[in-house]
Amino acid sequence: MRGEVYDILEGDSEASVWYGRVMTVFIIASLVPLCFWEERFAFNVLEYVCVAVFIVDYIARWLTADFKLRKGVASFFIYPFTPMAIIDLVTILPTFLALNSAWRTLRALRLLRALRAFRLVRYSKGLNALIAAFERKREQLMVVLVFAAAYVMIIAMVMFNVEHDTFPDFFDAIYWSIVSLTTVGYGDLYPTSDVGRTIAMLSSLVGIAIVALPASILTTGLMEEIDKGAGDGGDMLTDQRDDRD
Repeated sequence: MRGEVYDILEGDSEASVWYGRVMTVFIIASLVPLCFWEERFAFNVLEYVCVAVFIVDYIARWLTADFKLRKGVASFFIYPFTPMAIIDLVTILPTFLALNSAWRTLRALRLLRALRAFRLVRYSKGLNALIAAFERKREQLMVVLVFAAAYVMIIAMVMFNVEHDTFPDFFDAIYWSIVSLTTVGYGDLYPTSDVGRTIAMLSSLVGIAIVALPASILTTGLMEEIDKGAGDGGDMLTDQRDDRD
């Protein structure tokens, strides 16, 4: 019985595919009330129905944790601390906390509910491929991240000392440095002296290259995952033909 349940939750059968589609609908539906500030009876009903489904899903995954983690009885103790299980639990709790009027007005509860969007990762092959690409290229991405962080701090420090009237606080300098690095340029803070503008121009040029690096790394990793998936699919078709022969 538990094996059949696990096959529906994590397998590749038609029932599993339909389960993923149904859960995707419930996840998206649970996010609809977050698009409105006012409370409505229909939204409350929708919230409770979706959370009830999420609770059943959470319990089912917990009861079949040994099939997924393959660590025997220890799997049932480990599963609640896995990333996706934590997300599942965190997105369920706000509904119960909101039953208390003292908690209902907290914006943090809406933020926790918004985390339900991360549940879509479980049912999206595209998002899973992107996560796998992050995992495959994590070392290269970490190098770029460290370089970008160092560059932001250096530019912020320089601008803080050169344009002290414009950036009276070091956090303002860091904010401007990040905005410039990503070439967003909100325009709320900007250098006024010739030296500061020169530094800003150089910072923007270098920022284009830094932003382009992780994009190219992720694109390469994603293409590798897609090619890998296509290869696995081809191997499965070959195995099926061999079985028929």
